[in-house]
Amino acid sequence: MIFVTVGTHEQQFNRLIEEIDRLKGNGTIKDEVIMQTGYCTYKPKYCKWSELLPYDQMLENVEKADIVITHGGPSSFIMPLQIGKIPIVVPRQKRYDEHVNNHQVEFSSAVKERYGNIIVVKNIKNLEKAILHYDRIVGTMNAEIDNNNLKFNQKLEEIVNGIFK
Repeated sequence: MIFVTVGTHEQQFNRLIEEIDRLKGNGTIKDEVIMQTGYCTYKPKYCKWSELLPYDQMLENVEKADIVITHGGPSSFIMPLQIGKIPIVVPRQKRYDEHVNNHQVEFSSAVKERYGNIIVVKNIKNLEKAILHYDRIVGTMNAEIDNNNLKFNQKLEEIVNGIFK
């Protein structure tokens, strides 16, 4: 199953939803596709979809999905990483009236550069290739994320233990 989420931002993200629906409709995508479409004005014809989903349903969809495709909002692509899955991230872009600026492009590119644990697709024409070659692409990537809370607690414990020696 492929799960697609565009988050809850109030601008449409038709570019992503239309492309996934096209790929499902022409048979390129053979898996079941479930979409969370948010404020998109395009209504998918070939995929199951809901505008918004409760958090528990989002989590269940991410857990069940073989591939998670998301916009560039940190919450949306961190959730799959926390479950050990590498998401395909298609950042919203200002020029398509999907967001107020290009911070999703910049942020997702920086995360990819720094951690190498997400697949960023800026040009929608490259999405098909990312889906079709997903297993090969992720075979070279690490889905783990650093847990800064754990690092903080370990360092704090060292400091406290040092004080009481």
